[in-house]
Amino acid sequence: MLKFSVAAIDNPDIVGTKARAGFFETDHGIVETPAFMPVGTQGTVKAVNQNYLKEEIKAQIILSNTYHLYLRPGTEVLEKAGGLHNFMNWKEPILTDSGGYQVYSLSSLRKLKEDGVEFRSHLDGSTHFFSPEKVIQIQRSIGSDIMMVLDECTPYPCEYDYAKKSTQLTSKWAVLNKEVFENSKPLYDHNQFLFGIIQGSIYKDLREQSAADIVKLDFDGYAIGGLAVGEPAEEMYDITDFCSDLMPKDKPRYLMGVGRPENILESIDRGVDMFDCVMPTRNARHAVIFTSEGVLSLRNSQFKDDLSKLDENCNCYTCNNYSRAYLRHLFNSGEILALQLASIHNLFFYIQLVKEAREKIIEGNFKDWKEKIVKLVSKKISLEV
Repeated sequence: MLKFSVAAIDNPDIVGTKARAGFFETDHGIVETPAFMPVGTQGTVKAVNQNYLKEEIKAQIILSNTYHLYLRPGTEVLEKAGGLHNFMNWKEPILTDSGGYQVYSLSSLRKLKEDGVEFRSHLDGSTHFFSPEKVIQIQRSIGSDIMMVLDECTPYPCEYDYAKKSTQLTSKWAVLNKEVFENSKPLYDHNQFLFGIIQGSIYKDLREQSAADIVKLDFDGYAIGGLAVGEPAEEMYDITDFCSDLMPKDKPRYLMGVGRPENILESIDRGVDMFDCVMPTRNARHAVIFTSEGVLSLRNSQFKDDLSKLDENCNCYTCNNYSRAYLRHLFNSGEILALQLASIHNLFFYIQLVKEAREKIIEGNFKDWKEKIVKLVSKKISLEV
């Protein structure tokens, strides 16, 4: 069982806050929570090498994807390398998504069945089948520290009847995932843990039933799935708040695929411990930069001769060495270095933000700090954002 401890809860005298600071232990290291996981879908965080990821960005844990790694490079290569940690030379913890999000995002290429999902590869059109058993087997080959169960992520908007059937299917698959997990062993010399996923779209009765189904299976941790798929932010916060009350207090809580800095802070306030999102790296590759004073687009002409740091309050490698004008020049010149420097900054910003949130929780003044920071980080500095 995954060792998870809550070290502090924000000031209990403040009504409504559920923010907490904790940590969990894996064989590849301890992860302090709240934690943000950079997304390394295909065994790499785009535009950032592993040394910068660890030494400069200070990432504790990353996320990779079962679907993509299964297709390329394939489980045979991963097993020959001794698992993903060795293959990509990353000695810290790794969490793998089961491929459930791809079931949602590649809906035109898949067919749902009671015992799994049949899909066509987005690479070459070849047909594959993911069952709960198959997904566990693939994640054993990957060797991730934390594995996710196979689920279906419903779209938004979603009709109630469809959401109900989908939630029941996710619950059924969770049982099968747990059975296969308990009857199989890791391939490499470290422990692996399994998280369950709560679904139910925006319907609280379905979320409540899903949580009951999943929690009784006694997973190592629990995730809230099916959000950040187009619903309004306030609806996402409401469902997150509702679900966190249904999840065990002694297990990590993971909100999948969220989100903007303000989304993460609001979700920490609602009791969430773990996050992942492609936004910091994807936006970086489009010259969109997150800062402590808001969001800016470096392609805007106002930065042409701006020799200041990306963020005056940031001490990342990029901010300590390069100016806004220089990065704008790199982007406008089509230089690859622009993608790396911007990605380093955005990831550092996200990870430092949740690190500071942790510190404020321990100090007991997270709520007041969050209210001020959310207003700052959500501002748009330049017109082109």
